Amino acid sequence: MTTRKPVEGTVIPPAAKTMVTSADALGALNNIVDALREYGRTKEVEQSKREELDVYRTVEVAKIDAARRTLESYLANAFAERSRTTTDLFTRFDEALSRGDDTAAAAVLVGIVDIAKSSPLAAMGDLGQIRKALDDPNHEWKF
Repeated sequence: MTTRKPVEGTVIPPAAKTMVTSADALGALNNIVDALREYGRTKEVEQSKREELDVYRTVEVAKIDAARRTLESYLANAFAERSRTTTDLFTRFDEALSRGDDTAAAAVLVGIVDIAKSSPLAAMGDLGQIRKALDDPNHEWKF
């Protein structure tokens, strides 16, 4: 463990050996007033920036929430549709097998494989286009 040497030096310069004039005192007062004014301006600017960031955050969170709800609804519908379609295809596959209809079973199997290869997200297309659509309040979503 190393021991750090404390900072040494004079924090406040010693009082002047000569008398402070009224002009010096007035100058010091003006410096204080100017510094306080600048502090006030800076404080207002920074407060405005914080308020703008809060508004921006609120808007972006609302956009994200709307996008989440839209995507959630789309996926629920897409997967529900896929589930129904897949169930129907497997039912038809079982029926074709029980009838001994190899041609129908093969055709149904192709449909099952096609569904397995596709993804609801892939059907949505370019994600950049999706972002543009999400940013557009007039975009009409079709499911």
